[in-house]
Amino acid sequence: MKISAAKKNKLNGIITVVIEKNDYEQKVTSVLKKYSKTASIPGFRKGFVPLSLIKKQYGGAVKVDEINKLIDLSLKKYINDEKLDLLGGPIPCKNDDLDWNSETICFDFEIGYSPEFKLNFKPKKPIVQYEIIPDKKNIDDQIKNIQARYGKLISKSKIKEKYEITGLFFSDDNEINESIVFTTDILKPSFRKKILGLTIGKEIEEQASKIFKDSKDISLKLKIDSTEKEQLNKLIKVKINEINEREPAELNQDLFDKIFGKEVVKNVSQMKNKLSEDFIKQFQTQTNQKLMNDTIEFLISSTKIDLPKDFLTKWIQLNSEKKITLDEAKLEYEKSEKGMKYQLIESKIIIQNNLQVNFDDLKKYTSDLIKIQMQQYGQSVTDEKNIEQTVARVMSNKDEVKRLTEQLSGERILNFFKENISYKSKKLTYDQFIKEAYQV
Repeated sequence: MKISAAKKNKLNGIITVVIEKNDYEQKVTSVLKKYSKTASIPGFRKGFVPLSLIKKQYGGAVKVDEINKLIDLSLKKYINDEKLDLLGGPIPCKNDDLDWNSETICFDFEIGYSPEFKLNFKPKKPIVQYEIIPDKKNIDDQIKNIQARYGKLISKSKIKEKYEITGLFFSDDNEINESIVFTTDILKPSFRKKILGLTIGKEIEEQASKIFKDSKDISLKLKIDSTEKEQLNKLIKVKINEINEREPAELNQDLFDKIFGKEVVKNVSQMKNKLSEDFIKQFQTQTNQKLMNDTIEFLISSTKIDLPKDFLTKWIQLNSEKKITLDEAKLEYEKSEKGMKYQLIESKIIIQNNLQVNFDDLKKYTSDLIKIQMQQYGQSVTDEKNIEQTVARVMSNKDEVKRLTEQLSGERILNFFKENISYKSKKLTYDQFIKEAYQV
């Protein structure tokens, strides 16, 4: 057997495979002999069918099958040995004159070469690297929420604004029977007026649609369909079972230690700084994704990459899960062209800068993630044996390995971008970021 490759141009070529009879004859004979031992043909005992009859009946199909297997293995080996940098895979050239009975059979395959290109890491217009920062209201609201969450409840006899009320919401038909803790600020103004001043044990009645400001609360709290008129018109009785005023926790060392750990924060100023840091970290994934997307767009638009379009269109058509026309394949190519270009760019960056993820890298990365998670839940991270067992369980899951590999690879590429591309830093509040970054 002879295999050779010839370039038609920089992007397209032909691989020619020449098969001789002695390349496949022994394998075909071996397969036919196995057939003869198992074949059931009328007039012959099983295992005693003459080989000549087996050849006559199955020889042609077996030969074609074995030649195709041989070609497939040989092409893969040749491409690997010759280190051919190809896109897609070889496509058989149409040959209406192919003679399967010839002593020598020649097969041609179209191939598409991966293009050469240069990377540009110097955008003409600086790419913005956003940082979402809290405004004064964000931090003040967080502090109020913390004080409320860690504050104490003081029992009251009469409902006032901002009090926490526990009420039983029920209907005469017993379709609704829900104990709900709520505050007056989530109520519609008309119902809020009715409920203010009520005391424990009192009951009040109202239509479901006139209780809560937000229709979502009707569904979540009353467990009814907020789109059905009949349900919204249903009369709901509310019995006041408990009234409490939540006294905010004092901003003292005891509270700081509960929230941040012993002696980490020592005053309100440090608390605000820590909350600001945590706020920024909370949106780090979102800003990183925006940075990655903008960098990818820049790299694709600024890198001249010529692809073997016609070849790839044929390859898409040939490898589609369902049968598609050439025009449909062209549309698929147009949809995936940007993605293919970035795959080439990403691959080049990874190879040139040794950013590949190996098994040891992945194990360490997984171990570090597990330790971070354990710390978040207040668990000890000193038990290395337990951590190793958890890592082993994770690494035995193929889907998890794939996900973590992509995650680590993405982090390495983003860090590479941050180190090699000059970005313009811009700090915005979350609302400003959404408006500017996504044109909302």
